[in-house]
Amino acid sequence: MLRTPSSIAAILLFSAAVAQPPQTPQPVFATVGTTIISAAEYDAAYAVAQRNRFYHRKAPAAEVQALKREVGDQLINRILLAEEATRRNIAPDHKRIESQLQGYERRYGASPQWPRMKAEMLPALTAELEQRSRIERLEAQVREVALPDEAVLRAFYDENREKFMEPERVKVSVILLKVDPSSPKAAWEQAREEAAAIRGRLARGADFAELARLHSADGSAEKGGDMGYLHRGMLPKPVQDAVDKLAPGGLSEPITVLEGIALLRVDDRKAARQRDFDDVRERAEQLWRREASDAAWDDFLARLRSATAVQVVDSTRYPHERLPAPAGQAD
Repeated sequence: MLRTPSSIAAILLFSAAVAQPPQTPQPVFATVGTTIISAAEYDAAYAVAQRNRFYHRKAPAAEVQALKREVGDQLINRILLAEEATRRNIAPDHKRIESQLQGYERRYGASPQWPRMKAEMLPALTAELEQRSRIERLEAQVREVALPDEAVLRAFYDENREKFMEPERVKVSVILLKVDPSSPKAAWEQAREEAAAIRGRLARGADFAELARLHSADGSAEKGGDMGYLHRGMLPKPVQDAVDKLAPGGLSEPITVLEGIALLRVDDRKAARQRDFDDVRERAEQLWRREASDAAWDDFLARLRSATAVQVVDSTRYPHERLPAPAGQAD
């Protein structure tokens, strides 16, 4: 999906960069047909993308180049899509837009600055929401794909059998000796010594479930430490690494986890298996439709790009430019 600003602050920042006519010529980022994207508009969109995506509101150095291209592509595609939506006479969802505006009113109405902001920015905000709505409706049209017939769906299943594997499942039991993460080193060492002592008792034949009920702080304690069958990805890496080394009946050494010190026992393993087509038909259809929808959308964007003269003027904001040459009109 084409990502657009979701908060009012992001929308206002983006709109403010393009709503006011400049008094003097402004640096140009790119031209799309006869439409100019200013460097200021690009910088506003880039700032929104950083704030929305990254915890510290700044892209890590390793991701800057990719984010620059992504923001540039979004701005270029946005113009192409808005023009295509207009060509198709797609109307915005006025009822939804009114609901969104009412939502902003409820959220910000108590602020003393809201009446002034509303008067100044409401036209730009409304125009932004209308354009977004038209683009969303256009995307929904393009992404709508017909259901595949049985032969196509079975072929998809056969070509993607790895997507329909039931992963290995491991039945695990745990005894967790809880330690607050901020506790001093001595508290962790004491918990580790206690875990080693419990492990010794287990090795001598003590009942795991009984000791779990007595000592474990995990939610599974009342079930004797039984966590049930788990598949890869459900356990933290240190725990998964320990489980991978254990055969059924095997007991781990004490393991440091976020919540404290843990002892693990593998009770059973169920090998990965290929699921039959009839069992996963609905899932196969969902995956096929998702891939077909993405392919239709990507192809549509490519045809829009190839049908319009696009020139990036500022390559510092759009590194390693690779744009297709103009071709025929999009459908």
